Amino acid sequence: MPLIRFCIPVLYLAALLGGTAVASAAVAAVAQVSADDPEVLYKDRENLASATKAADVWAARLAANPGDFESAYRIAQARYWLGTNGLPEKERKTALEAGIAAARAAIAIDRGRPEGHFWMAANMGALAESFGLRQGIRYRGPIKDALLTTLQLDPAFLDGSADRALGRWYFKVPELFGGSNKKSEEHLRKSLTYNPNSIISHIFLAETLADLGRKNEARKEAQAAIDAPFDPDWTPEDRRFKEVARRLLHKLAR
Repeated sequence: MPLIRFCIPVLYLAALLGGTAVASAAVAAVAQVSADDPEVLYKDRENLASATKAADVWAARLAANPGDFESAYRIAQARYWLGTNGLPEKERKTALEAGIAAARAAIAIDRGRPEGHFWMAANMGALAESFGLRQGIRYRGPIKDALLTTLQLDPAFLDGSADRALGRWYFKVPELFGGSNKKSEEHLRKSLTYNPNSIISHIFLAETLADLGRKNEARKEAQAAIDAPFDPDWTPEDRRFKEVARRLLHKLAR
């Protein structure tokens, strides 16, 4: 039940009955709903306890109903956040591996939707970037396959996130194994057609352009990332990305 639909009747009842105790009980009931609602908790994901509890609530729902597609992919999304931002370094690998498992569960429930494929690729990509060459070799192919599947199912998913992630894949993977800065630029520019204000897409494009020796263009992209407005749905991520953009622009100014 949506929180707002719950709040209005409870508070209306309190007003009818009058009484401070009843009103306090109503407020407490609303607070309890907020405390147990994973969507509300996840909006506060910069708070480690909130992000962890959101993931735990979704995990409990999936355990109770193994066909719960939304809980499965939201676990994968939350574990990705925890594995790349929230948790201490020593706990991040475990979180990302749990994210992959949850994404695979989502794919098993409904492989015709993009969420499971995308969040599987995201968790694998974070492992590949952060935990050594072996992880990179292990996941290089599956990441690309999952992103191509996402692209096939819904090119506009999350404002062109599959193109953005493929752009990053082509940038990170050595040319010998399929990497290509040219293809990286193509995919990143395509992702920006879905959302010209995507902070992370501008950052990734800046890094690709810098690697191509086009430093002036790279600086413009880094500045575009700094100047772009926050996305209300992704403010915690955007806050971190803007710091990355500032450091990148400083580096490119040398």
